[in-house]
Amino acid sequence: MQDLTPHPTAVLELVELRRTFHQGARAIHVLDGAHARLMPGQAVALVGPSGAGKSTFLHIAGLLETPDSGSVIVNGRDCSKMDDNARTRVRRAEMGFVYQFHQLLPEFSAVENVMIPQLIQGKSDRVARARATELLTGLGLAERLEHRPAELSGGEQQRTAIARALANSPRLLLADEPTGNLDPTTSDHVFSEFVSLIERTGVAALIATHNMDLARRMHRVLRMEKGQLVEIRPETVG
Repeated sequence: MQDLTPHPTAVLELVELRRTFHQGARAIHVLDGAHARLMPGQAVALVGPSGAGKSTFLHIAGLLETPDSGSVIVNGRDCSKMDDNARTRVRRAEMGFVYQFHQLLPEFSAVENVMIPQLIQGKSDRVARARATELLTGLGLAERLEHRPAELSGGEQQRTAIARALANSPRLLLADEPTGNLDPTTSDHVFSEFVSLIERTGVAALIATHNMDLARRMHRVLRMEKGQLVEIRPETVG
């Protein structure tokens, strides 16, 4: 039985989430009482077959979609009843997002792409550039700061996207197949740097992936099963 008692240091708690979609007369219970808790400095894999509800779960965790019922608690605040403006403020202040396709702005350099979310939050150009340089250097891109996305390899583009997601020092990082568009060798390298950065910064990360080799290397693994989440030991992932 899962412990549903609020945890004082949890970054994210998802409690009794339910989400049903309707196809004609058919009801599809994508989430049916799903519960999860993310702690600082943990990389948590979210696995399961296509159509199991991983993307829906990520969207609800990221306050991009509203569940039919249940609670989304971010750093102790229940965001379930917030209006759209309040949810947007929480996303900007507390969360970073990484997608399979990097979605970098092609007309800006790597360092400028990482600066942009900071400038939107009101940071000065000097502070934003220093933070962007620090993150990109930590991801092995010190020599590529002024290169535009088209001048970067796929792995370098995705590392830039990871740096951008961390630019505003979020407490929570949500990633949907962050290395799914990379070849195996590049994927392995980017993922190793990704997890190292999670541990160094203390961010809590929920990472949806079909790559079982990568899932086994995370701190915890959650598997979607019949609308619920079951925690399994990383070494048993197959």
